[in-house]
Order: sequence, then structure tokens, then C-alpha cells
Amino acid sequence: MSTMSTDTAAPGRMPALYLSHGAPPLADDPIWPGQLAAWSADLPKPKAVLMVSAHWEEAPLALGAVQTIPLVYDFWGFPQHYYEVQYRAPGAPALAESVRKLLHAPGLAVQDEPDRGLDHGAYVPLVEMYPEADIPVLQVSMPTLEPTQLMAIGRRLAPLRDEGVLIVGSGFFTHNLRALSQDGRVRSVMSEFDDWGKRALAAGDVDSLLDFENKAPAGKLAHPRTEHFAPLFVTLGAAEGDLGSQQSVIDGFWMGLAKRSVQFG
Repeated sequence: MSTMSTDTAAPGRMPALYLSHGAPPLADDPIWPGQLAAWSADLPKPKAVLMVSAHWEEAPLALGAVQTIPLVYDFWGFPQHYYEVQYRAPGAPALAESVRKLLHAPGLAVQDEPDRGLDHGAYVPLVEMYPEADIPVLQVSMPTLEPTQLMAIGRRLAPLRDEGVLIVGSGFFTHNLRALSQDGRVRSVMSEFDDWGKRALAAGDVDSLLDFENKAPAGKLAHPRTEHFAPLFVTLGAAEGDLGSQQSVIDGFWMGLAKRSVQFG
């Protein structure tokens, strides 16, 4: 039985994504926006997008706006035009109801934050991937940074993929602001972590990924705080069963940080 009502046929089972979302200046990069646009062009058009961003941590798990979807300009010190970006995506109330049902379980509460819009971890990549803003979007919070709990949430959300929903974990494959480089220089700890992560993903080594702070080279330097790697675990849970089909769609570095972005399914 379908968990989400629809007026049109769903496009079939959607992949699950983890993407590195960059920052507001991503729009000015000569390469990255085109990579994101090409990625979305190769995907079936989703019926809706469910977005989990590194920039919204709230417990219990919260569902964002489902009617008018504002943007949250959650950054400081940038030129004014970055605060004038608009992305008027439709709300996704039916998707929100499906998420509530799927996450209904003892010990797992869900709350509504009807005024909470899309933060830059959500709208910055969406502007490049779906510039028409014609796909309903729902953002949900991360109620924890604990990898196994996030993966369990992803497992519960996995049936949405069969309803044509694109599940996206949005973070940054390495995220240490002290490693930012205006000249593009990449520190060894960033490249070593990126290479380790590439190999762990290719091998489907979920156990090592879950314990990345200890198993990865310089894991705690690549991620002094883990919120930008954490969305990957929601994606891994939603993609369980398709982990063998993983592919790195985008790789390389941006201002010294790894922008690896992967697709399952």
C-alpha cells in the first residue's frame, strides 16, 4: 500500500544521495554547479525531496515547513547578494505525514517546526540541481549525531524511495574550517580522509564508516565536529540493500575540503 498519496504516478524507486553542499559561494564556482546540475539531470525526476542537512540539529526529530517554505540564511559575513537568493519550492505536506508514520516508534518522537525553512545545506545544492523549484521539499532535523541511530532513522525512511522520494543527506565529506584554503591547497589530512572514505564506501564497509572517528586516518581532524559527516548515515540507512551500487558522482576538493558526493541505487 502506498504511504503517500499522489495525483501522478511515482517515478519508481529513487536512489539515495549524500552530497557535499559547499557554502553560498558555491554558486560562483566554475565547476561545481555544473556537476550538481549534470547529476540531477541523470536522475529520474523525483516526486519530492526529503533533505537532511548538517545545519539542522534538533531533538526530538523535527519536520520543517510544509506550506510556504522560507529560506534560513544561516551564515555570516558574506556579501549581501547571498542573502537575497530565493528558492520558492512547494511544500510537501503529504510527505511530512508519511515521515511521521514511518518514524512512529516507541522512544522516537517527532515534532513539527512549521516556520523552519530550508537552510543553506538544503537550498544551496537544490538551486543548482532543481533550479525551477518545482519539486516539493521537506527538510527534517537530525535529532542526534550518533551514527547508528541516524542509520536506523534512514532505514525507517527507506520506503519513501519506492514512492519517488529522493532522500538526500547534505553535509561535507571533510569539514575543518581551519583547513580552508583560498588558493586551493589541500592538506594531507583532508586528502587522506577522502581516500579512506572513498575506499570504505566502495567496499561497503559500513562498520568502519560508523566508527570513522577511530578507523579513518585523522578522522577527528577531518571532522573536529561530526555534523557534516552525520547525514551520510541517514543516507546509508535509506540505501541499505543498494550499498553495492554506490558510486562517487562528484569528487575533488573545494577550498581545501573534500566535496565527495555519492549515490546509492
